[in-house]
Amino acid sequence: MESLTTNYVTRAEIWLCITTLLYFLMNGAQIFETLVFAPKWMASPPDSFKLLLDGKGTSLKIFWIVLHSLHEITFVLAIIFCWKIEPVRNWLLILFALHFAVRVWTLSYFAPNIIDFQKIAETPSLAQDLIRRTSLWQTLNYVRVAIFVAISFGLIPLSIKVFRLYS
Repeated sequence: MESLTTNYVTRAEIWLCITTLLYFLMNGAQIFETLVFAPKWMASPPDSFKLLLDGKGTSLKIFWIVLHSLHEITFVLAIIFCWKIEPVRNWLLILFALHFAVRVWTLSYFAPNIIDFQKIAETPSLAQDLIRRTSLWQTLNYVRVAIFVAISFGLIPLSIKVFRLYS
């Protein structure tokens, strides 16, 4: 490990703390959405899908785009500012790769299905096999949220390691 200045470690602490806090904020929103909001829009499809419509329901698209964008920027900044702290950097890269994989899964499976459910809300005749589709979506969403929570908990020991560098 290269010689680290107090200023370098302070910036590493700040960005790692910010990304960890944003991750936990995101987890709280995901858990709320999973346990409170998702059961409501899945309650009686296709009628309950109206809750997903932009302008007519509770579209969370903008919220998630902004929150994920901010979080991913801070995650990259945490990696940059922890780069000289080799064990922390390596684990951050692993956690980011896992996070990125789940984000790809989100964008390739969850988002397109929500868009389909929104289309079904506007045109109920498109509805096919809704109970199976919503049940699968919900089950996989539990897995996805659990992975995101596990990744965020993985940031805690890294934060502790950085905070102990100059204590």
